[in-house]
Amino acid sequence: MKQPSTDKPRSKLEQLRSRTELAVARSLFGLPTPWQSYIARGPTLQLDGQHLHPDMQLLLATMRWRGGHPSLAAETVELARANLREAATRFADAPEVFAVRNFTIGTPAGRLRVRHYAPNGTRAGTQPLKPLVVFLHGGGFALGDLDTHDLPCRLLCRSAGAHILSVEYRLAPEHPFPAALDDGLAAVRWASEHAEELGADPTRLAVAGDSAGGALSAVIARQCAEQAGPALRAQLLIYPCTDLLEERPSRQLFGNGLLLTRTDIAWFNSMYARNIGLGDPRVSPLRAASLSGSCPAVVVTCGFDPLRDEGEAYALALRDAGNHVVSWREPGLLHGFIHCAGVSRHCRDVVKRMGSELATLL
Repeated sequence: MKQPSTDKPRSKLEQLRSRTELAVARSLFGLPTPWQSYIARGPTLQLDGQHLHPDMQLLLATMRWRGGHPSLAAETVELARANLREAATRFADAPEVFAVRNFTIGTPAGRLRVRHYAPNGTRAGTQPLKPLVVFLHGGGFALGDLDTHDLPCRLLCRSAGAHILSVEYRLAPEHPFPAALDDGLAAVRWASEHAEELGADPTRLAVAGDSAGGALSAVIARQCAEQAGPALRAQLLIYPCTDLLEERPSRQLFGNGLLLTRTDIAWFNSMYARNIGLGDPRVSPLRAASLSGSCPAVVVTCGFDPLRDEGEAYALALRDAGNHVVSWREPGLLHGFIHCAGVSRHCRDVVKRMGSELATLL
């Protein structure tokens, strides 16, 4: 049905290299700011009245040292997937949760791989049951899997005190729109019907995602409100793409050399939305005719992110439609910062704050 995650065990040499890189990264990211700036060999980047956080500047420098380039696109989609998987898991010092289990769920289109994270305090017969969050990963609708987003899911599980059901939906270009959206909605419906089997509270269900996963989450939240279910208590949108059609100023300002580029965005759009107009609200939730009645939302954007302006516009549109919204900008961070939470204390604290805000809504 779709491309499976690579679960092949790593060799002892690969494990040693991973531990060494993680130890070095922890040391570098733990240095005082002046030392980080010196090692990164350059003045702090300033754009649009914002200063790039030293951890992000160091991240870009480490990419250059490894011969990488700050872009998600590659010669082939297979190579791009491998690059993201390597980058996202390189520093993923994943915290423990009560339990983690991989399995598949049935949907109208076939079986989907999912990963269930149970929070601490989850035991048979324990009351009250904890909430359940369906998580849809980012990656431009073409990249990403259960492993690329293992770290943020674990952090959200701990900080929100909630069950997390991470979903490996079908990817473009093999499966363009509406495959990812159909899979995400099917997973939310499955979670609503099977929450108690996971030890979760079926009345406290939420959807969450980053980037493309944030777009899917926003559309699903609106569809659930319009179609009378499943009832959602909250949505967490992490630097979401909300308008594939319009290029706002942030795409011009931050669309080159800062991990997610304008070229990347166009590449992803051409693969995912080739069967639908870019302005259709099912791929551009900001263009929905009405956002009234949506569930409460947490919307987080990054200062140095080409998607910043559309994410903030969506938070404002939700609020103007009468919905409860908690939103803020992390001015010094880059798109994709959640993958740095294993080594960057600042990024980890931001992810924890997201979980805390989500817990309040749940």
